[in-house]
Amino acid sequence: MQFLLDNNGLVTAFLVTYTVVVLLVCVYGMHRYQLVHLYYKYRRNTPRIKACFVEYPVVTIQLPMYNERAVARRIIDATCAIDYPRDRLQIQVLDDSTDDTVEIAAQAVREWQARGFDIEYVHRTNREGYKAGALANGLKTAKGEFILIFDADFLPPPNILHETIDYFTDEKVGMVQARWEHLNRDQSLLTRTQAILLDGHFVIEHAARNRSGRFMSFNGTAGMWRRSCIEDAGGWQHDTLTEDLDLSYRAQMKGWKFVYLPELTSAAELPPDMEAFKQQQYRWAKGGAQTCKKLLPTILRSKLPARIKMEAFFHLTSCTVYLYVVILTFLLYPVLYLKLHLFQEGLVRYLFDASLLLVATCSAGTFYVASQRVLFRTWSDSLKYVPFLMSLGVGIAFNNTLAVLTGFFGKPGEFVRTPKFGVTDRNRTWRKQSGQRKIKWQPFAELAIGLYLMSCLVLCIVEQKITVGLPFLCLFMAGYLYVPLTTWFGHALANSRSETETVEELAPAPVTCAQPPALRRGARRGPRPGPLLPLHPSTRANESRSVHN
Repeated sequence: MQFLLDNNGLVTAFLVTYTVVVLLVCVYGMHRYQLVHLYYKYRRNTPRIKACFVEYPVVTIQLPMYNERAVARRIIDATCAIDYPRDRLQIQVLDDSTDDTVEIAAQAVREWQARGFDIEYVHRTNREGYKAGALANGLKTAKGEFILIFDADFLPPPNILHETIDYFTDEKVGMVQARWEHLNRDQSLLTRTQAILLDGHFVIEHAARNRSGRFMSFNGTAGMWRRSCIEDAGGWQHDTLTEDLDLSYRAQMKGWKFVYLPELTSAAELPPDMEAFKQQQYRWAKGGAQTCKKLLPTILRSKLPARIKMEAFFHLTSCTVYLYVVILTFLLYPVLYLKLHLFQEGLVRYLFDASLLLVATCSAGTFYVASQRVLFRTWSDSLKYVPFLMSLGVGIAFNNTLAVLTGFFGKPGEFVRTPKFGVTDRNRTWRKQSGQRKIKWQPFAELAIGLYLMSCLVLCIVEQKITVGLPFLCLFMAGYLYVPLTTWFGHALANSRSETETVEELAPAPVTCAQPPALRRGARRGPRPGPLLPLHPSTRANESRSVHN
């Protein structure tokens, strides 16, 4: 590396690039601080019901699925248990499966049809448009003016329609979103970390955006749409892998309002397997980049308020942070070498260490610990997960960088679904499934990066110059080593304690997941307008729909 010290131009290039990348990451870190600030500033700005339906409107529940044999029966049974007048409810099972999910789902539909439910099984022989195509195809025969959507691994609460439908008495409301909860939050270190990551998104990020009047997104499931909103926004489109994010922005640009209900939860399965988690992250990152490329220029040219444009910019470009993290990773060795050999103790050295501290801990730690504080009325238990949150976020960066680059510059690609295993808090083993992504070389690249970072650590030790930045270098290294090793061996290790247990082919009766204590105690819907006529009489099925204000 002596040639690096002898080349002033190269030294300058490395240091300038490193500084720019660190500043970019810090800018997005500061945006997380802003989201936390917006959450606390507007946390009391809860949505309120302005009126109630006297006669329930017709609702169609759509259940898109593809090769979901472990959970197909469970979601159908749970959906049929939703409390709503039967003559006002239609259920569509939108199945693109090519395995025995077809028989499992069709049999469940026949059984519920025999019990008098308006439920239909729609099987496509091709996956044209993937999930977006299935949803659009289902709309052709949908009877409802409101469309509730659940992915196959979710468990809808029985009261979800009672808790959401009256918000649509406001004709400007186009979508109502419930919060995700997690069936297997405490299954493993990986699922616990995923839960905290998603809690940050749903508890802080969603609420901050929605309650401060900025754009939020539908999350693809556990949300209900006004059908006319979908149609007015241009319908489901499949030129991105995040059709939910795409439609959300198009709808809100048309002036539709979204309502977010964090106190209303629907539980789902977290990927217990690292490869499944990487597939999910890959699709989300690639779809986010595609949606950014598709919509951000239009948003920035629009007449929307500056605060909405600014938040949309950070939201839609947040996927690029993974690219910055990878660049920062590759720059660590040369910059660390320069730091140890070119700069003396002083301001420059301290700025280097402080930048790592800021990037690695402050913004992410504040953001995610705040979400746990809101949910569980404590932050101390979540502190121990902050180092692993950072390591996992860094370790998954290479996977997601490939997705982002493909999203911006590649073809639309296949919608690779996240494998479902039928895991719950009581059944914590799963079978390895087929259909993994074909990038077999990726774990080797991630392992190589981890070993590269280990060489940076060795350099510090050999030079006997241990600084405050060393623990964060270890976090980077741990993340890049953890991800490939658990990709290869995580499934075997997780199932080693209970090798004889397997996922039941037909899932058991739906299980429930209690809401976290903090939201359950403090949650309440907006005040009911009164006095009211008798609400939702199921005996008035043939009367015209009306709204009582």
